[in-house]
Amino acid sequence: MNNPNIKLAKFAGFCYGVKRAVETAIKLKKENPNKNIYILGELIHNTDVINELDKLGIKTIYELPSKGEGICIVRSHGATPQVFEQIKNAGFEVVDLTCPDVKKVQQRAIELAKNDYFVVIVGKPNHPEVMAIKANADLYSNKVVVATTIEELEPFSSAIKSHRKVGVVVQTTQMVSSLNLIVNYLNTIAKEVLIYNTICQSTAMRQKEAKELAKESDLMVVVGSKKSANTTHLAEILKDCTKTIHIENDTELDGYKELFNNVENIGITAGASTPQSIIDKVIENIKGGI
Repeated sequence: MNNPNIKLAKFAGFCYGVKRAVETAIKLKKENPNKNIYILGELIHNTDVINELDKLGIKTIYELPSKGEGICIVRSHGATPQVFEQIKNAGFEVVDLTCPDVKKVQQRAIELAKNDYFVVIVGKPNHPEVMAIKANADLYSNKVVVATTIEELEPFSSAIKSHRKVGVVVQTTQMVSSLNLIVNYLNTIAKEVLIYNTICQSTAMRQKEAKELAKESDLMVVVGSKKSANTTHLAEILKDCTKTIHIENDTELDGYKELFNNVENIGITAGASTPQSIIDKVIENIKGGI
């Protein structure tokens, strides 16, 4: 491989919500060394970070025991109101590390539901953030649906048409293009559409910058978990701009050795839950000829 020009995006790696969640979890353990500290579900979508927390004694659990003691952390994606109740009823002290941007979406969805809007959440139905947003809105309305495509929304078209008002919120890590498609469709069938573009600023800036970087790159490398919505969306967006690979960490670079031959300009970006140490290793390996 020749000596390529490597450029790292400024908005790559931990966003403030993720940084806050990880740092707070570590601080909690330091302040409560003798208490059990659990996280219900993965704090962020990154295996390396989950393993590091585990070594510090901060355990990730996927099912809530009926009885327990210590602290149970609600992760950055948020949780349903029912889950908060279950944690308290099991005997845990709850520490809520839901990202503030996600909290804002939940609040918007609740407002819309309370004000008799037909609520459309643009996002992936099985994503923990979206499940929590929907569960909050469901407390106030039975007219709440989730969709990322027009096809997913079409079965509800007659219900939307007969309802006077439609309100839209978006999963914080969604693509602007998905929001635009849904809104354009709703404008053709609904009488009144109120849109809250709740894609977080970090996601929007990361996507915008990565697209600019792709224009001057022969190859884009996206670093981050395959389970991370914002990372997979980055990779999807960039594939339309230039040759793009999505890797979780430096160990996957071996499988792409040939791609790096005769590449002059390499752009690197990373998802909001990717630690700097992983990004650094990827750059180091590329510089070293992989």
